[in-house]
This record gives sequence, C-alpha cells and structure tokens, in this order.
Amino acid sequence: MVRALTAYLDSIRARDPAPRSRAEILLYPGVWALSLHRVAHWLFGRGLFFLARWVNHVSRALTAIDIHPGATIGRRLFIDHGFVVIGETAHIGDDVTIYQCVTLGGTSPDNGLAGKRHPTIADGVIIGSGAQVLGPILVGPRARIGANAVVTREVPVGAVMVGIPARPTMVEGGQAAPVRFVPYGTPCSEMFDPATQKLELMRCELEVMRKRLDALLAETDGEGARRA
Repeated sequence: MVRALTAYLDSIRARDPAPRSRAEILLYPGVWALSLHRVAHWLFGRGLFFLARWVNHVSRALTAIDIHPGATIGRRLFIDHGFVVIGETAHIGDDVTIYQCVTLGGTSPDNGLAGKRHPTIADGVIIGSGAQVLGPILVGPRARIGANAVVTREVPVGAVMVGIPARPTMVEGGQAAPVRFVPYGTPCSEMFDPATQKLELMRCELEVMRKRLDALLAETDGEGARRA
C-alpha cells in the first residue's frame, strides 16, 4: 500500500512542478477528493447509498470537487485544483489529468432515464481548465482537451480538441502523443504558457480557419476549371 501511494504521489510530481515534497502533495484537494471517493464508491457498490452520499457531501465541502459515488476511476488520477464535477456513470482510466472547473457531465437530465449518461475517459487523457465533456461519449487514449472546450462527440486516439463545439486541431487523431507532458492539454506551441492561454486558443482557431479557407478556395478553383 505504501509503495502504491508513493507511486501515485510521484506521478503527480511528474505532472506538477509546484510541490517540493511528497508530503506537500498529501495536502492537495484532488488527493483528498480521490481518497474519499474510494470510500464512497466502496459504500455505493454495496448498496449503502446514503452513507456514500454523506462521504461525497463531506468531500465536496472540504475540496470543492464533486465526484458522484457511482463514478468509476482508475489509477493515478490527478485533479489539479478544485471545482470539478464528475457524474455518476463517468468512467475514468489510468493516468488521467484534470484541471480546475472541468465537468464530466450527462445529457438529457430531464427525462429521468437511467443508464450510461456520462463520458468515458481513456488512459492518459489531459483535460484543460474549464472544459466540459458531455454525454456518454468516449475520449480516446492520450487525447487532450483544450481549455474551455465543449466536447459532445467522441474523440479519436491522441487528438487535440479545442473550441465550442470542440473539434480536432493541429495534431491529427491517431498520432502518438508526445512523450513530454503537456500542461492544460493545449499544445499549440512548444513554449506553452498558461498566462497566454487565450492567445494560444486563438492561434488554434486561426489555424483551423486558414485550413478551411484553403480547402474552400481549392474547391472553388476546381469548379471554375471544370466549367471552363
């Protein structure tokens, strides 16, 4: 158990340069939220729904992170800062990184139907701050969701998603993600700085618009040549 805890804390240090020691990481709200969720999920799986909700309520009050007791979470999840919401039928794989103000939400909450309503996040995914991933969709392994993106469709393996609604950009789906960890899931330049996050997102948008314009111009030229 000690070895597993040490490996978990080291995985967080690999993704966050701020902590000076493993002991400091033990004070992170994401670590507390995940630990309490393990307890709530155990209770939930044994039909002790009220107790599971009570643990969830305490966790939310302490950490500002709301993880439904029914959510399934793999190993080494790192939630960096609070105000994260993870729904009941969400499934999160191993080595996932989630930044602040992210929602893994459901769809059609008005119909009251049970079943899979929340996303499945595969191994190694990075979800940038403010992103919303909605519905029973699959986010493929090593995909990166840019800050403030709204994802409502399935995400290919290794894709980089930006915008509202989110769409792949800069890196084509299926390509292997870089070995180096990319903070905030928005690798639009080699020197990404969270302080210039909005500028980076605008650069992504402009690049996508430029490619679309080139495609439209090529299509128009082709039609003109056929008519001639």
